[in-house]
Amino acid sequence: MNSPPELSVIIPTHKRAKILEQCLKHLEDQTIAGKLEVIVVSDGHDEETAELFEKTDWNIPVEYMEISKAQQGVARNCGVGGAHAPTCLFIGDDIFLEKDACEAHLVIHSFAESDEFAHHGITAVLGYTTWDPDLKITPVMRWLEKSGWQFGYPSIKSYAMKFLPKKTQHRYTYTSQLSLPTAVVKDVPFSEDVSLYGWEDIEWGIRLRDAGVRLFYNDTAKAFHHHHIALKESLERMETLGKSIVQITDKVPSLDRLPPWWKKLVFKILIAISPRSFSSQHRKAFLQGIKEAEGQKG
Repeated sequence: MNSPPELSVIIPTHKRAKILEQCLKHLEDQTIAGKLEVIVVSDGHDEETAELFEKTDWNIPVEYMEISKAQQGVARNCGVGGAHAPTCLFIGDDIFLEKDACEAHLVIHSFAESDEFAHHGITAVLGYTTWDPDLKITPVMRWLEKSGWQFGYPSIKSYAMKFLPKKTQHRYTYTSQLSLPTAVVKDVPFSEDVSLYGWEDIEWGIRLRDAGVRLFYNDTAKAFHHHHIALKESLERMETLGKSIVQITDKVPSLDRLPPWWKKLVFKILIAISPRSFSSQHRKAFLQGIKEAEGQKG
């Protein structure tokens, strides 16, 4: 009889079968592959993705589910519902884990009930993610990483192998590589009423924080983000983030990411000073998204 899994890896996906297959191969190579189960949830039907799971020779247990087209929160909650391990690890379908990443997550969770950790409350573990070096890293990709608009790891470098400050930890609940007890995710599920991309991780992070979950940053759990981004795509993404921050702030007024009037004014001044910089172009797109969303409300 096979031992029950110790870590359930939850992967939402949408029409990216080739990248997903590489993601799964990295999971097969994990140092603790025998302790894993993988649950892939397709957000809407995709024939190529479905065909990927017709093979039966995966080296790890892989369960494939399909849901009607919704969004990632619904897909993740569906995956958690099928999880058998006491701990869940959330990653994206374009995240390639280094061989010991899953082990690095479980090591921290194994200490979570020790005297050293117990007074912090329930522990979630954030791993470190950077761009896949096999990609052609564009200047805007480097800027996104350095500025924190893609991942804010530079700003938490000093907290490596420590708990993040409680007041700001919700800003770093990145589901590109984050693990926590399965029971907690069932009690604090992902929001299922967000229609636009962006901020759902932070909104979920607020509810986790309020439920007494602390976020531990384990920078030894490393992963590579296999997603090429050109400037045009980045600016379109930033405009969507502007629209979605208006939408989600209406639902969660405590979310602290919608810039007040004075900060919008500062953005406009900085844009006027250096209109062609990456910072200015992204601020302009962000403000445009906010303007459109607020106009639709009014």
